[in-house]
Amino acid sequence: MKYAEARYGRIFIMRIEDGEVLHEEIEKFAEDMEIKAAAILVIGGIGKGSKLVVGPEDADARPAVPIEHVLDDVHEISGVGTLFPNEEGRPISHIHVSGGRGTSTKTGCIRRGVRVWLVAEVVIFELLGTKSRRSIDDKTGFELLEPA
Repeated sequence: MKYAEARYGRIFIMRIEDGEVLHEEIEKFAEDMEIKAAAILVIGGIGKGSKLVVGPEDADARPAVPIEHVLDDVHEISGVGTLFPNEEGRPISHIHVSGGRGTSTKTGCIRRGVRVWLVAEVVIFELLGTKSRRSIDDKTGFELLEPA
């Protein structure tokens, strides 16, 4: 286990609009507001054709090859995530959502492109006093969190 301590800074409340790509809007906002690290809550709707990463093809393969699931219709979502800078200092989010439609639920990472349907509400809790960042992990090929 690796860990780092942080404290809360500013808290932002956002509404992301119909058709906007969820992670792109959050990351652009973080860059504009100079948010270096954050915890994220999301609730709302996502549109048909949105893409979720739903696991690796083979858990033992390195680098890991993600499985992508494309949603066939609108889903209601709730999600949580984090935001930390990558090696270039750009804010990168890592957000997982669970989305339901009828009696079916899909869960996954939104990194491949999730478009908002109607509206998504986002709360960003800025984290201060940490130098944690995301670094490319040679074994997995993922940008992994390095607490510092």
